[in-house]
Amino acid sequence: MTEETIRQNSPKAWLLAARPKTLSGAAVPVMIGVALAFVDSREYGSEVFSWTAAALCLLFAFIMQVDANFVNDFFDYVKGNDDAATRLGPLRACTQGWVSIDAMKRAIATTTVVACLVGLPLVYYGGLEMVIVGALCVVFCFLYTTHLSYLGLGDVLVLVFFGIVPVCCTYYVQLHTLTWQVFLASVACGLVIDGLLIVNNYRDRYNDERDEKRTLVVRIGSEATEWLYLALGIAACLIGVVFWLNGHVLAFVLPFLYLLLHVYTWIKMRRINYGRRLNECLGETARNMFVYGLLVSIGLLII
Repeated sequence: MTEETIRQNSPKAWLLAARPKTLSGAAVPVMIGVALAFVDSREYGSEVFSWTAAALCLLFAFIMQVDANFVNDFFDYVKGNDDAATRLGPLRACTQGWVSIDAMKRAIATTTVVACLVGLPLVYYGGLEMVIVGALCVVFCFLYTTHLSYLGLGDVLVLVFFGIVPVCCTYYVQLHTLTWQVFLASVACGLVIDGLLIVNNYRDRYNDERDEKRTLVVRIGSEATEWLYLALGIAACLIGVVFWLNGHVLAFVLPFLYLLLHVYTWIKMRRINYGRRLNECLGETARNMFVYGLLVSIGLLII
């Protein structure tokens, strides 16, 4: 796909800038949080569970993901990290000229405001503490690309904001409490989704080292990263024993089907090792983590 085929600031340009394939990372933790809350709400009566609150959580997660993608696209371009000649990942909108810089600035402001407006009604369901959660999501959305990813803290942020925060908050707005099962499930979810960042940074490790971006992959090296990727999937499945202990055997067993896919992608990742072909592993990892979320949710909902 070349620059000439896409009109600047066209709907197609904005679709590419939004990176719809990344939305699975936003959907999976909410999916798991909703499933956990729905199952536990049966103890209190069906009227306790709110599908409106669940939909708001999902919509907020989607918009924040798009916002994060816009922020990443803009600031990486400004910092000069998106060199079209050496970039190995999918092409970026600002670098390719698909979206103008001024338009991207306005889009970032708009999506940030819209996300806040969508999330605001969650105060009704979860209390004023949801304001703090929302504010932290917005702040770290910007801090990730501008500072923290350069310090190797991206993986920590994924664990927190794609695992602990969305799973726990989605559950909390429904039942106004948290359990150790929910917390461990959120950690497992964060580990699975972190695999996406691991593959991304594994592919870009030499460019990141050149740009003094000290990601975890740059810090620990290629071989350790490969084994870390495998360990994330194994650890997530083993943590799922918490479901078994709470009477949801299928929620523990079914994710091992995901692990088969994860291992296959890991083997492929090691074989390719470097270059644009690792984008295949990136796509497979996105698919795998959606499968994980689906299998956990189904396992929880089936009695």
